Order: sequence, then structure tokens, then C-alpha cells
Amino acid sequence: MLLKNPHADKNFSDEDLNRIIEMGWEDRTAFEAIEAQFGIGQDGVIRIMRANLKRNSFKLWRERTHGQTTKHLKLRSEDVTRHQSRQHNKLHR
Repeated sequence: MLLKNPHADKNFSDEDLNRIIEMGWEDRTAFEAIEAQFGIGQDGVIRIMRANLKRNSFKLWRERTHGQTTKHLKLRSEDVTRHQSRQHNKLHR
């Protein structure tokens, strides 16, 4: 599948776009972590997700992440010390 890059000023590879979408989808990955790695903020992640997810998938993702404290470092509980779920490595082996 050809991924859409709504950031004409950024030259993301398909691999980068896949990783941004994956990190955006993960509940425990903060938007700040995506910005540190790829140089795009929350609005940019939302644009990429909107351009590449099905309409209903995007809507469900926004409902899930809207106001979610783990997606923002400043709102995150001190108990959350990982940006990935404990299941992440098990799923990607």
C-alpha cells in the first residue's frame, strides 16, 4: 500500500510513515516521543493518521487518544515509565 505523506516539507520514507503510524497507534507512546524522533508534533501525527487510516479507524483512534494522559508526557502518571506496552516485543518477534 502506498502511504500518503501530508507533509510536503518533510521527506518521510514509507518506513518512517509506517513507524509514525505505529507509534501514534500505541497508547503508551507520547506525541513528544514521536516529535523527538521525527520532528513532527501532535498536529502532524494527526494529519498522517487521517491521511493513511480508514475513516472509521481514524475516528476510533481520535476518540481513544483524545484527552488520554499517556499520550502526553506532562499529563502522564509517574507510574508510567515505558513508552511501549510490555507486549510490544512479543508482538514484533
